[in-house]
Amino acid sequence: MISKERYLSPEKWGLILNELPFQLQTSIIGQSVLNQPIAAHRIGNGPVKVLMWSQMHGNESTTTRALFDVIKHLYSSDGNSLLENLSLMVIPQLNPDGAAAYTRLNANGIDLNRDAIVLSQPESTALKGVFDAFTPDFCFNLHGQRSIFSAGKKGKPATLSFLSPAADTALTITPARTKAMQLIGSITGALQPDLPHQMGRYDDTFNPNCVGDSFTAHGVPTVLFEAGHHGLDYDRNFAKEMVVKALMAGLIGISSEKYLENSVEDYQAIPENEKDYVDLIIKNVTVETDSGIFKNQELAVIFQEVKKEKSVAFIPTCFAFAKKINVLAHKTVRADEVMNTNSIKYSPGKSIDIF
Repeated sequence: MISKERYLSPEKWGLILNELPFQLQTSIIGQSVLNQPIAAHRIGNGPVKVLMWSQMHGNESTTTRALFDVIKHLYSSDGNSLLENLSLMVIPQLNPDGAAAYTRLNANGIDLNRDAIVLSQPESTALKGVFDAFTPDFCFNLHGQRSIFSAGKKGKPATLSFLSPAADTALTITPARTKAMQLIGSITGALQPDLPHQMGRYDDTFNPNCVGDSFTAHGVPTVLFEAGHHGLDYDRNFAKEMVVKALMAGLIGISSEKYLENSVEDYQAIPENEKDYVDLIIKNVTVETDSGIFKNQELAVIFQEVKKEKSVAFIPTCFAFAKKINVLAHKTVRADEVMNTNSIKYSPGKSIDIF
């Protein structure tokens, strides 16, 4: 299985931006490890400032694609009124090297979302420099999550997830966290008709090395957005549309201050994410291991995402097996539907030949 949509290199992003019928106000805020420019776009001149960044993890492209649609809408006659109240600073690809290689990490093998204190990487210092200079009133930290997450224990797949990051180890609900929680409550409320029981909330364990936790500790309400999975849409086109709606709901809520009508309890009522899904369950499999042969098993399969030229390939890999597997799956099939033989040699993480 291949997705051309999920691979979004800086080159491809540049071509997409060239389709815009208007000129974005653009500045170069730094250079990546491999000396690629990191661009930021200033949109609007209103008094309330919102900083957004995407592809901090280079293989999380869905939110970047959503930003394109948001930008187009803000420059339309329907969306332009928002810019009277808002000033946005948008960094579509904070990690251009990771985006080109389709890797979570930057070219030095560093997770930029664990570099908030040391600021060891040029991409991290670029983001912190914008944060200090722009002095945002809100931050939107845009990510993508794996297909394994459910919205609550054994719930539906988490198509969107959110987090109001903690500011300290005590998980104090500071004024900044309160605003972020209220805003998330407002966003999830607006999206309930589209995503009933399909939105989750991340664990808020404090990590001072995480950028969201750091910015919250600096007193700025920060919202983590996670684009997740829906059905068999591995292109994440539906998730992208939901991110667009979530971002617009957030911006409208901030502009109108209607988010203040929501409560901390609205946020806390969002079910926590659980790792309850695999991509595929194959039934009636004979599993061969070093310890024996097990017949009529259910085999749980997870797809590993690998860059293949200018696309992303989804490689089926062994996750677990049992007579009755205790996980949910996005799809369930019989061995004879997807395999030439119903027998496999099993090893966790080993790729298997199906389809």
